Amino acid sequence: MRLPLLAVACLSLALSACGQNASTPDIDEAKGGEEVIAAPSAEMPVDAPPQEEVSPSEGATPGDQAAAAPGSCLAEVGAQASARLVERCIAVSPATRPPCNAGNPCTMIQGEIDRACGQYGPGETKPAECAA
Repeated sequence: MRLPLLAVACLSLALSACGQNASTPDIDEAKGGEEVIAAPSAEMPVDAPPQEEVSPSEGATPGDQAAAAPGSCLAEVGAQASARLVERCIAVSPATRPPCNAGNPCTMIQGEIDRACGQYGPGETKPAECAA
């Protein structure tokens, strides 16, 4: 009678010890006892379209790449004029991510300047960049 009882006790201790480690969450004591959750690995969805691998051009700067893009403001009016337009856009735009980038078309950048300057009321003083 003692042997089966001893076997059951040993088996239950072994199983409870195995299950305890697996079910106990990792606790980070340095962060005040917060539970540590592992982030999922980044994977492409199964139904995602095929992606091209693009290698960066050697020695090319972002300005050179924008100049190569047809339709960019940099390609339309040149580096100096596009830089002035971008500076005006950044100065007046209240947007958190305005389209003030020389890689965008000049009409888009000017449109953002016009939109931002149009938000001022008749009695309000507009920035000098709105008049340029």
